[in-house]
Amino acid sequence: MTSPFAFTHALCRAPAPSAVNGIRAGGGPDPDFAMLVAEHGAYVAALRDLGLMVDVLPPLDDFPDALFTEDVALTFPEGAILLRPGAEARAGEVAHIREAMAVRHPVLLEMTVGHVEGGDVLRLADRVIIGLSDRTDRAGAEELAGLLAELGYRAEVAETPQSVLHFKTGCSLIDERTVLTVPAMRDCPEFAGLEVVATPPGEEGAANILRVRDTVLIGERWTATQAMLAARGVPYRTMATDHVARLDAGLSCMSLRW
Repeated sequence: MTSPFAFTHALCRAPAPSAVNGIRAGGGPDPDFAMLVAEHGAYVAALRDLGLMVDVLPPLDDFPDALFTEDVALTFPEGAILLRPGAEARAGEVAHIREAMAVRHPVLLEMTVGHVEGGDVLRLADRVIIGLSDRTDRAGAEELAGLLAELGYRAEVAETPQSVLHFKTGCSLIDERTVLTVPAMRDCPEFAGLEVVATPPGEEGAANILRVRDTVLIGERWTATQAMLAARGVPYRTMATDHVARLDAGLSCMSLRW
């Protein structure tokens, strides 16, 4: 398997005005559309600055959450897999990304049963973890494991704590051997053999960092986690994510990378 961070390409989708009405588990203020667009634009610019070729698909006003492209597909150098989002309102997004996947990948596979969202899929250096959640069920996870095997990837299925929306809401990779997690996921059995680092108190929202090549992208408000990365000698870049976070989303959600 190649490095999980050696990206050369990314695919994003511009936010539609309807994005301010995106799915949320709790309350809180709506995002400001202009600020959401600015955060998304800065994110795309950061990926390009880190050397990726980034294509941005047009907005889909009928699908408020469509800017979170990671949830509807998985992308690898060997091919792509179209997923089946567990949120009913997002099911129609798959049809709108199928052509973009087909023209960019040598192989395109597609789920047919169950549900999986990409926010529940964590790629490690030697395997892929599929987290069960309210958006990803066992039938979908088992089918996805078979499709991943067709691309040469071994998969494991994990349980996501009830308090965590998506598996990757609560964890992400600092490097190939180190995972950053919220305290509730620190003892995940699938992390055996990895160094597990818990988010500092009050910074659980920092768990969804995004490593791109040698650099970690992290929300600008998570200063204690930034200090921890600095102490470990990990290069990082801070990103504004306040309005993205109002939609229960994070840094990995806004792109498909390969």
